Amino acid sequence: MARGRRVLRRRGAGREGPRPGDPDPAHQGSRSAATGSRASPSPATATTASWCGSGARRTCPAPSRSPRASSRSSATTRTRPGCSPGEGDPFRTNRRFKLLSEGQPATRLSTAFDSVTLYGRDPAERPDIYGKVGTSGVSVATLDDMKALYDGFDLCAPTTSVSMTINGPAPTVLAFFLNTAIDQQVDRFRDREGREPSAEERAELAAYAVSTVRGTVQADILKEDQGQNTCLFSTEFSLRCMADIQEWFIEHGVRNFYSVSISGYHIAEAGANPISQLAFTLANGFTYVESYLARGMKIDDFAPNLSFFFSNGMDPEYTVIGRVARRIWAVAMKERYGAGERSQKLKYHVQTSGRSLHAQEMAFNDIRTTLQALCAVYDNANSLHTNAYDEAVTTPTDESVRRALAIQMVINREWGLAMNENPLQGSYVVDELTDLVEEAVLAEFDRISERGGVLGAMETGYQRGRIQDESMLYEHRKHDGTLPIVGVNTFRVPESDDADGTPQHVELARATEEEKQSQLRRVGEFRAAHAEEAQVALARLKEAATSGENVFAALMDAARVCTLGQVTEAFSRWAVSTGGTSEGPVGSADWSQTADRGRS
Repeated sequence: MARGRRVLRRRGAGREGPRPGDPDPAHQGSRSAATGSRASPSPATATTASWCGSGARRTCPAPSRSPRASSRSSATTRTRPGCSPGEGDPFRTNRRFKLLSEGQPATRLSTAFDSVTLYGRDPAERPDIYGKVGTSGVSVATLDDMKALYDGFDLCAPTTSVSMTINGPAPTVLAFFLNTAIDQQVDRFRDREGREPSAEERAELAAYAVSTVRGTVQADILKEDQGQNTCLFSTEFSLRCMADIQEWFIEHGVRNFYSVSISGYHIAEAGANPISQLAFTLANGFTYVESYLARGMKIDDFAPNLSFFFSNGMDPEYTVIGRVARRIWAVAMKERYGAGERSQKLKYHVQTSGRSLHAQEMAFNDIRTTLQALCAVYDNANSLHTNAYDEAVTTPTDESVRRALAIQMVINREWGLAMNENPLQGSYVVDELTDLVEEAVLAEFDRISERGGVLGAMETGYQRGRIQDESMLYEHRKHDGTLPIVGVNTFRVPESDDADGTPQHVELARATEEEKQSQLRRVGEFRAAHAEEAQVALARLKEAATSGENVFAALMDAARVCTLGQVTEAFSRWAVSTGGTSEGPVGSADWSQTADRGRS
């Protein structure tokens, strides 16, 4: 098939093709060799309209292919007990963490929070808040809650990694988490030495903790505006906070923790097809790069702290979503930004599609999840989460979680083809699909560029409109049968015309009244115990926001004495008083209406 080839070009300037023997950027940009012998173009523009991508695409020599397959490093297996409806208080989720990690050589914990936490509020008796406490995730409002959540886990151990799905209030929750890791080291010192550490020793313990702790915080505010809607503040202020976090990471040598997980998963769950998911996500990633560079940060100081998060569905494009992402990212990092090898390596997590889980014939969901997991493994994902079959209706049970984990274990330990590195390399279909998906993503970059880049397109609602259109198409095809879904619109239960395979009884997991009351009581006690200190810390926080100081540095101190709701309220009132905009102002009653969308 003849197609036009693209090349990285600045407006008004061209680039030469590669010299013989030049390394393939796709290989430099991924942990595992990417499929395909041709290097990809950089995005036409993801951030500004000054990038153009017209012209013939450069090519690079094909990678050498050994006749013998090499062994593959298995993707990180993540357990996710805080997701889907109902995980109650931190103590309950902590018990689930321990259940799932028991006997595992490494601890990989992924935490989803309830909608009250996602919107930066404290548990309260207000009806639109109380009913959501501990539902659709775990309730965390204070540093004490975070300590209870990860009690018994050494957060600084090289075998421990924690991922937190939080966006609008991500800076505050991240401050809770880092302070928890620091306090763990202080407690160990106290137990070991039998005394309190001096100020100098405490500083050394804190430096060790933040430089050692491993994990990810999602903190992707652009995709929130485009697909999930947990926006608390203006996009400008949220981007500033994200940059403050990254600057603080650079200053304190935080190298093992990802400051943002640039997420396409929620874009896909909101209805986007795989092309739009990949294009919007990469475009958002380049927007963050440009934002951080504008703050004076060096590309190699922050690019290794960026990670990506994709959904794997049933469409064929998901087979190559990772290698296309790595190809585009590697070339852009090298050619556009002059980044080093480590920055060129795109790291990404895959979660199997939640939208592909159906209440009808729920047992069939495991089949879909297995196929999606295979796509991720063959595409060399860095880490993988497999959904439980009953997540279509409730929080996974112990039995369904065990089956979800078993999917990964069978693939990693029993499935022979998965034991080989990049087993699909050289496949005509995969190579051709890689090129087709890449071209489609680049075409979407052009459309975004024409609208002034990502932020300009967001002002006109472009991304939201595309997602809604694609979601509507999916639903129409599902209902008219042109998109066959086994057990839903075809191959249905034959017993009777009325039977649709939906279970007659499903026990729904919800936070108990005792857990809700416990959270309210704990938050009230925390506020009372730190009332005076909190006022000083909040005043300091507002001062930092007004003067242009690093907000996250002040937030690390405030998180010790303030609740999540106090910080959110302080930022909201500051934004209003300074003439800024704050979406979801204090006291608004409609913030919870969209709170149950996309709990991933």
